[in-house]
Amino acid sequence: MNANVLDFLLSRKSAPIAELRPPAPDDDEISLLIRAASRVPDHGRLVPWRFMIYRGDARLKIGELLAKRAEEREGPLPVARVEQEKARFARAPLVIGVIHCPRDNPKIPQWEMLLSGGAAAMNLVLAANALGYGTNWITNWYSDDADSRRILGLAPEERVVGFVHIGTFTGDAPERPRPDPETLVSEYTGPWQS
Repeated sequence: MNANVLDFLLSRKSAPIAELRPPAPDDDEISLLIRAASRVPDHGRLVPWRFMIYRGDARLKIGELLAKRAEEREGPLPVARVEQEKARFARAPLVIGVIHCPRDNPKIPQWEMLLSGGAAAMNLVLAANALGYGTNWITNWYSDDADSRRILGLAPEERVVGFVHIGTFTGDAPERPRPDPETLVSEYTGPWQS
């Protein structure tokens, strides 16, 4: 048994995005994160996910485009809301998008492929935490908007699994209420009919 790994998993918390600061993972560390994120169950070896790196000035340009898109959807916005939209990808020094890439396969359902992408996102989070970085995995309104997905570099058939915000976090992430594991488990006892 590896108690260190279990302790690590049992103490995992999300860092507040607004408190993620530079430095972010460098290119070698990003490569390592992607390798770790890719070691997930993948029925049929379809690789139904990919990763998009958002960093540097690209984060600011995305913010401008998302603010414009929000106003196209909702009409004129208050200045504070426009600034909020502009900052969406600039709050952390690095954002890695995990993108669901559906594959045609007669034996493997799309929901399994999406779950594989979720596993890749969780591995990405855990790998970044293992390197000492803070993380926060979100989606937000722009994940469900076709024009916003295009802005973010997705093809029409692709969907967002999540955006993992990564940076240096020196605070103590707040603990949130966790579910009682006893209420989540049941023992299968039937129905035994054929």
